[in-house]
Formats: sequence, C-alpha cells, structure tokens
Amino acid sequence: MKKTLFTLLVAALSMTACGTQSTETTTEEAAPREVGASDIAYVQVEAVLAQCDLYQNEGVALQEKTQKAQKSWAQREKSLQSEAAQLQEKYQKGLITTADAQAQQQSIEKRAAAYQSSAQKEAQTLDEENYVFTNRAQDLLQRAVQEINADRKYKLIVNASALIDADSTLNITPAVLAKVNELYAADKKETKK
Repeated sequence: MKKTLFTLLVAALSMTACGTQSTETTTEEAAPREVGASDIAYVQVEAVLAQCDLYQNEGVALQEKTQKAQKSWAQREKSLQSEAAQLQEKYQKGLITTADAQAQQQSIEKRAAAYQSSAQKEAQTLDEENYVFTNRAQDLLQRAVQEINADRKYKLIVNASALIDADSTLNITPAVLAKVNELYAADKKETKK
C-alpha cells in the first residue's frame, strides 16, 4: 500500500510539474510581440549592387572584359567560316586540287578545334570570375544588412523587387549602399596589407 501511495504521489507531482511548465510556456507563446511598421524595412538590392563601389571599380571592368571576349569569339568564328566558304568556292571553281582542298580543310578544322578549346577555357575563366564577383557582392550586401540590423531594430527586411507598394520611409537602401561601400573599402584596405 505504501508503494502504491508513493507511486501515486510521484505521478501526481510529475503531472503537476508538467502542467506548470506547459502553462508557463503557453503563456509566453500566447503573448507574441506585435510587429509594427517600424519593424519592417526594404532594400532595393539591384540599385545597391549597380551603384556600389565594388561594381563601379571591378564590376564594370569585368563586364567590359566579358563583352570584349564575346566580340573576339564572334570575330574568330566568322573568320573561320569565311575561310571555309572561300575554300569551298575555290574547290568548286576548280582552282585547287582535291588533295589541296582536303589539306586546307583539315587545317581549318584543326584551327577551329583549337579555337573552340581556347574559347571554352576563356569562357570558364570568365564564368568563374563572374561567380566570384557575384558572391563578393552578395557577401557585402548580406554583411551590410546584418550590421545595420545588429540591434535587431527590424524584424523583417525584404528585397524591394518583391514589393508591390510600400511607404518610402521603410526604404533603407541608402544606408545599405553606404555600408556596402564602407565594407568594400575596409576589405580592399585589408587585402592590400
């Protein structure tokens, strides 16, 4: 009987303890903090990325390098196609022998293969440079937003590209741009050391 009573007492105490904990937990959960307008902000990410010093100093140069490479590839391809067409025309007019035409055709094919290999390597290098640049820009943006919101002033910060309508007082783009530029300058200074 004492064992049964002791078991019931332990069970009752554990139920009471569980009940107390769950009541405290539900009381905390039942009173969530309300989110107000001052807890929300938005950033025009595309504007920050287009106007930041990183893009002005390195992004523009990378974009020009990519465009120059693409133009060069197009010119080389056009040149090889033109050379192949001229060879075909000479052969059809009977101005060169079949053996000479085949030899020249093989030469063009070898140069085309070498060009394609070179262009692929160059394209991979440019893709990697663009990937690294994009990651650096995203990292700067993320760090800037984290530093601006270090005090947890904002409960929600969204990309303005997803907004349909918002009050301009919620726009923290200028602050984010300034912080991105500050972080970029610090990173650049650190790299030089």
